[in-house]
Amino acid sequence: MKLLVATRSPGKAREIRELFAGLPFELAFPPDQFLQRLPEEADLEQSASYLENAVAKARYFATRSGLPTVADDSGLEVEALGGAPGVRSARFSGVQGSGADAANNALLLEKLAAVPEDQRTARYRCVVAFLAAPSAVPEIVEATCEGFILTAPRGQGGFGYDPLFFAPELKMTFGEAPPGAKHRMSHRGRAFRALIEVLLRRA
Repeated sequence: MKLLVATRSPGKAREIRELFAGLPFELAFPPDQFLQRLPEEADLEQSASYLENAVAKARYFATRSGLPTVADDSGLEVEALGGAPGVRSARFSGVQGSGADAANNALLLEKLAAVPEDQRTARYRCVVAFLAAPSAVPEIVEATCEGFILTAPRGQGGFGYDPLFFAPELKMTFGEAPPGAKHRMSHRGRAFRALIEVLLRRA
């Protein structure tokens, strides 16, 4: 099956390629299909719901490409911040482009500066939507990963908030974890493994 993965995030694309490695799927990404970024893409993640955002992205790119399409929406939920940044995780600081991760991490640390370490609990959440065709009923899978937000980044790996997210199961941050270890425990790894089971049953 040729499968369009509806993301322009290099970090997500790298992880999803690794998760599908060796499986009977041919992954394509928007640039592979010559799908230029159009202005309406900016409106695809306007919902306060991961599910609605994921379905909106999947339906948009399935319509443009004509291919079975998978899209995810994911975010970091910090309990001391009432679940923020949540669906706005990638846009938390308002900075876009190559400096976004650093700006988002700096703002998160600023907002948690007065929060004790034992109250910095957080989770990553990932919701994935698959559409066999633009008008199809979406298949949905979801997964979470529990952890804590450190007071300073550790590790150069991963992307987003990974250097600040300490995973107790790994005893390290996602920024320190080797890719295989991160995939075993991460929200995205768990969600996409569940999706792969769905896709293999359909094949």
